[in-house]
Amino acid sequence: MSDAEYPIQLAARLTGLSPYVLRIWEQRYRAVEPRRTATNRRLYAQRDIERLGLLRDATQAGHSIGQVAHLPTEKLGRLLAASTRRQAPAGREGAAGSPAAEAHFEACVNAVKSLDASALEGALNRAATSLGAMGTLRRVVAPLAQTLGELWREGALTAAHEHFASAALRAFLGNSGRAFGAAESGPTLVAATPAGQVHELGALLAGAAAGHLGWRVIHLGASLPAAEIAGAARQARARAVALSLVYPEDDPDLPGELTRLRDLLPAGVALLVGGRALPAYRQGLEKIGALPIEDLAHLGATLDSLRKPADRTKP
Repeated sequence: MSDAEYPIQLAARLTGLSPYVLRIWEQRYRAVEPRRTATNRRLYAQRDIERLGLLRDATQAGHSIGQVAHLPTEKLGRLLAASTRRQAPAGREGAAGSPAAEAHFEACVNAVKSLDASALEGALNRAATSLGAMGTLRRVVAPLAQTLGELWREGALTAAHEHFASAALRAFLGNSGRAFGAAESGPTLVAATPAGQVHELGALLAGAAAGHLGWRVIHLGASLPAAEIAGAARQARARAVALSLVYPEDDPDLPGELTRLRDLLPAGVALLVGGRALPAYRQGLEKIGALPIEDLAHLGATLDSLRKPADRTKP
């Protein structure tokens, strides 16, 4: 039995995780590395199934997948045991990886595949009602943005699907401005994607999260030159600029564009950069002093830290 291998659909049933989550956890976090067949199909070993089960339980206990994905399996088990002992008797509905969040996520993916605007709107509204604002962002919208990018890259979805989803999410986040904390005061964050990066879901998501945390957010859209982003940040007296890098991961012009942006921004403006393509440009980002953002939890912590100096000067 130890030599058994399972295709992704069976692995999903055995672990209680959707195929979409399995792909994300593998490709973004390297949680497991299933064997690939000659036709590039994934085959999960028994040890992969057991590890994925532990990771599922850890995320349900409240740990971010980004924090636990690289832990050795033995250490992961100890962490899970400790978390279980600390947990309250009644679990909280909508925890990361919970059946409720998974159901909303799956409904959103299916709606995008069908190009069904009313179904997508309904799924997002139901998620917001049951999970709350940040719960919807972290457990539904963020995985959705990641998954749609992966499916587009694999050829399972077209650019039309991605644009459809972007438009729907932009409308949802805009119409839900009060729920997502759209702030008219507080520090300003400019959200965009740099020239050549046309996938804007990550920037929309970052802006929504920042708005919920009390930031005034200005969305500039996708694929903007460094000078335009810097000009908007200067005019708005922004405290931070958030960029999303998704595709391509090998743009030879992007490092220079990011360097120009850093040079054009005032020294006190933080440059936050996240997205699936972040690892490919990390070395160049470190050279210019940009702050890499791993996930929404990390973004929230970073934004909170950027507010503290100003808050301490208040009378």
